[in-house]
Amino acid sequence: MITPAFDLSQDPDYLTICIRVPYTRTSEFDLFIDGTDFKFYAKPYFLRLSLPGRIVEDGREQASFDIDKGVFTLKVPKEIPGESFEGLHLLTSLLAPKGSRSAKPLVEDVSGEGSETAADGEEEEEEEFDWQLEQQVYTDRSEEELGALHKYGFGNQRSGVFSRLQEELGDVIDLKDPEGTSASGRRRARLEAEASAFSSDHYLADLFEDDEINRLLTFTPWWSKLSASAEQEGGAAVSFSEEEKEQLRKFANRSYLLDKTSRYQAWLGLVDILLAYSYDVRSTEGEHNVESPWTVRKLSGTLCWLETYSCLLDVLVSFGRRVLCYPLYRHFALVTSAVCDTVKILQSGRGCVLRCLLHIHKVFRENEPAYILNDLYVTDYCIWIQRVKSKKVMELATMLQHASLQKKDLELELEELESAARLVVEEERQASSDSDSSSSSDSSSESEESEAEARGGTESKQGGEGGETCKDNPSQPQPTSSASPIPHTSSSALFPSANRKADAPLSASQGCRQLIQELGEQMTEELRISADSSSEAAEAKEPSAKSSSSSGGTLLEPSPPKKPLLVVQTH
Repeated sequence: MITPAFDLSQDPDYLTICIRVPYTRTSEFDLFIDGTDFKFYAKPYFLRLSLPGRIVEDGREQASFDIDKGVFTLKVPKEIPGESFEGLHLLTSLLAPKGSRSAKPLVEDVSGEGSETAADGEEEEEEEFDWQLEQQVYTDRSEEELGALHKYGFGNQRSGVFSRLQEELGDVIDLKDPEGTSASGRRRARLEAEASAFSSDHYLADLFEDDEINRLLTFTPWWSKLSASAEQEGGAAVSFSEEEKEQLRKFANRSYLLDKTSRYQAWLGLVDILLAYSYDVRSTEGEHNVESPWTVRKLSGTLCWLETYSCLLDVLVSFGRRVLCYPLYRHFALVTSAVCDTVKILQSGRGCVLRCLLHIHKVFRENEPAYILNDLYVTDYCIWIQRVKSKKVMELATMLQHASLQKKDLELELEELESAARLVVEEERQASSDSDSSSSSDSSSESEESEAEARGGTESKQGGEGGETCKDNPSQPQPTSSASPIPHTSSSALFPSANRKADAPLSASQGCRQLIQELGEQMTEELRISADSSSEAAEAKEPSAKSSSSSGGTLLEPSPPKKPLLVVQTH
């Protein structure tokens, strides 16, 4: 018989069951409704459901069949109108047979008080779970007993698996000998491997160059928009895709016989796996890639080292250490962000947790060696989470929300490392500042020297052009105004040094005469005479005749271009 694809929904008065049965005849439909038991038969399909509430067959039920889609739809009234059926989206749990959903011990106390507990039918679910660590007196065990305790998997119920899979062992877990290593030995080996894998350079690089980290921290995962109270009110906090529903229908119905310690370790292992999944979703921004199987497996001590934890703080410390040792982004802010994401997942109810587990199941299923972890852990978690009470999930979310993880708890000397790194950065910054100041002072002194040289060259050039200064001549006074007259003197009067140094060596006198001649020519070019045109031409051609010409007092006006000079003739 084939189990058909089905889906359930509800309103205050009716339960709607949609069953996909293509290529069947409408005349061959058989239905059976009895309280919480529902059966449907249409050759070759058979479906049996154990409902979370009671339905009745009183003539108000309605049925229809869409031939094109091959979907049979049944609308059945509830026995108690307004009752909310919880967990209708958890399809695997609905396939469980009628009766107890958990295995009972073979020996029970049938006294009056114990019979009430036995009659309840869900002893595991109704028991108030104590989240505090239970302490026991240490007792020595024989080697035979210790060998029998080397188990792993969901609820520590598996052993001997890796003895048959030696080739795949290194690609799935980091533990070398899972069959012969005790729980304490696994933890000791894990801590040693993490200590040797920690890279201070990588950690400090992500700490000080955190642009990419900050971008990942602003990412909003898909569970952030879910309502934490939707499942408590009887609705579905999440909606499953057709592929996810098909996977839920493929899971086999199982019952788990777990003692108190095994249940506690199962809850802690669930938190560990969800933390690794939350980190992968945030680091890939919701898009799983080829590294996702490695990331989820590597960050979870439960999956990578077959670890069993004793308290919630151990889970957080293990996850924090592995985040700072192995993945691409190693930042403590990503650890705290993953913890907050896991709290939100747990607060959203069993449906959200189940969908996360289904994503992990798919990631491992598509990776060749990692599928073994589905058989050891993930598949059992997908089935088991559908049967637990929502109240237990909320209690775990509250405990995780109030848990505190600090850098010193990781025992990687992070605070000392960060202090030393900040001190080095400050010293380098100070040295760089001193170097910049010294270089700026050197450059300023060089610029001052260059400015002084430029000023010297400019003064020398001005002295050569305007006849104001010369190496052998004293400074001449600057004209106070272009319009104010100054006495006209001969060349000997303008340059008295030429007369004083007549007896100087020939080279010096020749250089001075050459300079005087150049100055005279420049003055001749720059000046024009403002007298009559005839006298202007004569004086322009023979400037030496001006000094000997008499009495007219001819005025010379400077030409517009530059360095105005007014020369007048004196008696």
